[in-house]
Amino acid sequence: MRLTRLTAGGVRNLLPLELSPGPDLNLVLGPNGAGKTSVIEAIHLLAYGRSFRGRVRDGLIRTGADALEVFAEWEETGGVRRRAGLRHSGQAWTGRLDGESVQQLGDLCAALAAITFEPGSHALVTAGGEARRRYLDWGLFHVEQGEDTSFQPIWRRYARALKQRNALLKQRAPRAQLEAWDAEFAAAAERLDLQRRAYVERLQPRFGTLTRELLPQLGEGRLHYRSGWRRDQLSLADALLLARDRDLATGFTSVGPHRADWRVEHDARPAGEALSRGQAKLTALACLLAQAEDFADRRGHWPVFLLDDLASELDRPHQQRLLARLRHSGAQVFVTGTDPVPGLADAGWLPAVFHVEHGHVAPAAPEPMSGGRPSAT
Repeated sequence: MRLTRLTAGGVRNLLPLELSPGPDLNLVLGPNGAGKTSVIEAIHLLAYGRSFRGRVRDGLIRTGADALEVFAEWEETGGVRRRAGLRHSGQAWTGRLDGESVQQLGDLCAALAAITFEPGSHALVTAGGEARRRYLDWGLFHVEQGEDTSFQPIWRRYARALKQRNALLKQRAPRAQLEAWDAEFAAAAERLDLQRRAYVERLQPRFGTLTRELLPQLGEGRLHYRSGWRRDQLSLADALLLARDRDLATGFTSVGPHRADWRVEHDARPAGEALSRGQAKLTALACLLAQAEDFADRRGHWPVFLLDDLASELDRPHQQRLLARLRHSGAQVFVTGTDPVPGLADAGWLPAVFHVEHGHVAPAAPEPMSGGRPSAT
């Protein structure tokens, strides 16, 4: 999967841009505050329907603009060409995919696959469970697309049942109505939970290998999945029945996949000992790389990889190790930073370079490599 064209307007402090990214490594360079992160944020927005720096209406739309617009064209395995566009006002959105209007934002996001490693990525393993559930659902959303295994209709069925059940709880609806939606909720939730559990088990071998490489001092990392109820003791239908009085009192469903979570344990880390910020970053990176490798195995190509402020997130040995892995994978990569990344020549990269200053993005021809350090004109 390789972006061949990116246009954006109304995104933070960026001036309207149109870029033709290179097929391999793309360096987005410039001083702090110039707008580098906003370039990959625009790609992330098209791939996820949201920013990794907060809600669209909280500063993502350029001051004075009615809305932001992002459009991309890309190639997939076999030379398939695709295109997608998103317009977002902060309150409402419209989208188009391959020339057709889309009614569900998820349909748009399912088309372009991108994985982002940015300064807040450590929250994947240190913050609450919502980010970890999104991580699982992203993977399933993109790889489980067969006629019998498609994740999207299962998730939508579950989300609809959860919404309806919560509405009935708030209304203190009659028992018969609740029982009908309990059955629908449980049926969808059980299928969703089984897919998530199987996905975690599938990621484990890759994740274990990656943690041994990135965090050898902590030993192999293991992913432990937990359903949103005591699955080893109860069916979800029984758990819903036991929780009904509590749910009626609070007005929301207290058991189910929306309460699911997973955690990481390292063989050489004492139980209960918290990860340092650096260890959490590398653990999160291992999670993202395992997910990308699984995606490539299932779909035949890697997702686009977005690395924001790489030099401040990883020390030089880890930067070089990561870039070498991505080089070997054949992925298209975007890296932001204030300076060129050292060692690119040794790794075989010939990057496309874009310079950002005062919101203006322009391609810059790299000068001849010297000591493994490209520089932008």
